Amino acid sequence: MADIYELQLMLDLPASLPARDVELLRWHLGQEGGRQDDGYEYPLWDARGPARRIGGAALGELSTDDEGWTLTVRQEAHPDEFDDLRRIVLWLGARTTTIGVIGHLRFYEAHVPDVLIAQGGTVSCALLRVDKVVRSPAEVIPDPYA
Repeated sequence: MADIYELQLMLDLPASLPARDVELLRWHLGQEGGRQDDGYEYPLWDARGPARRIGGAALGELSTDDEGWTLTVRQEAHPDEFDDLRRIVLWLGARTTTIGVIGHLRFYEAHVPDVLIAQGGTVSCALLRVDKVVRSPAEVIPDPYA
């Protein structure tokens, strides 16, 4: 039995994000130009390649254009990292321009994730619980024109 979770983050940050904040994100992603000075012991999102427990690939990307920054993260996480992960997700919530769902946290054996929602400069977690799952093999992706 492993205590592994899938963490996914997908959010936007303003073009005015201070250079120090960009450097911290780059450090956590294992990118060049990163700098760590905020008390983290190691980068949280530098894994790349096969994600052994959650399937798929571990990744992390910080991109920029004229409108700002975009951050996408998909990593395996252990509960021992939750204090640091909570701290950085709340830090991102205070800076993101995204309103609404910014990602999720899912125990690797669970079918339903806990959803992370940004609003008003903070992040909350919506715990999705179901007593019955309705499956629709014909409606994997809904047809909006049907």
